[in-house]
Amino acid sequence: MTWKISGQYMETCNCTLLCPCIWSNLAATPTEGSCKAAVALRVDKGSKDGVALDGTKFVVMILSSGPMGSGNMTVGLIVDAAASDAQVEAIAAIATGAAGGPMAALAPLVGKVAGIERRPITFEHSGATWSVRAGDLLDQSCEALPSMVDASQPITIDNVGHPVNTKLALAKATRSVMNVFGIQWDAGKAGGTRNGHFASFSWAG
Repeated sequence: MTWKISGQYMETCNCTLLCPCIWSNLAATPTEGSCKAAVALRVDKGSKDGVALDGTKFVVMILSSGPMGSGNMTVGLIVDAAASDAQVEAIAAIATGAAGGPMAALAPLVGKVAGIERRPITFEHSGATWSVRAGDLLDQSCEALPSMVDASQPITIDNVGHPVNTKLALAKATRSVMNVFGIQWDAGKAGGTRNGHFASFSWAG
């Protein structure tokens, strides 16, 4: 059966602005040598195989020891504790690319699937700020970089090879703390110099 989900996404990573994965098409070495990223998604509408996914939230955690395009990435999944077992199964298939869709393109680059953790997830948006928290495993927020043309709108980058959307808003990570699947990162006071993005998304498979 086909599936479709749509909603909002935000992420932070440990690279300095702008993450070189974006402009190098995954060929550049991350600014810290390894990339640690938390790609968070909130499904506003969607379903898979008859399982409604409206309101579900999940985070794809990524660790790349070098250029992402070189492969051997570690990927793990955090799913909202409020999700049912059927919803977790559906989200896992979508997030790993097993069910096709955008994440399937990344699957050949994954060397290890670290598993699934379930925690209460909050996904919030206020003005130019986006934030996601997943229990004791993740606490991140980012703030849009305002456009000189219209300060109420973020600067965006288009035609990028990102699985969530080809058009992303640019943002600075104001908070980025990760501690899961062996991925440990705390931006601390350097948060304002680290990379962030947000966008709407629409996936199907």
